[in-house]
Amino acid sequence: MSLYFFFIGGGYLFNGKRMLLGSLLTIAAIGLTYVENFFVFADGNNLQVHSPNAFYSMFASVLIMNTDLSVDAYREANDINSNQE
Repeated sequence: MSLYFFFIGGGYLFNGKRMLLGSLLTIAAIGLTYVENFFVFADGNNLQVHSPNAFYSMFASVLIMNTDLSVDAYREANDINSNQE
């Protein structure tokens, strides 16, 4: 569960199931990280300075989504492990 929480898509990639979903989530996370931290608007500021409300709502949305998907990947791993026994 912790792998997925810190590396979006990592749980699916590690489980070996839903590899396309894991890859797309990883690419999306890289894109969001770029927009949140490195993209510079015309006024010379990043998202956190340019629009703090947008930054915090994006951060909260990603945190909630990531927590939910990490639980899903954890349950998937438990299913995989219980089927192997």
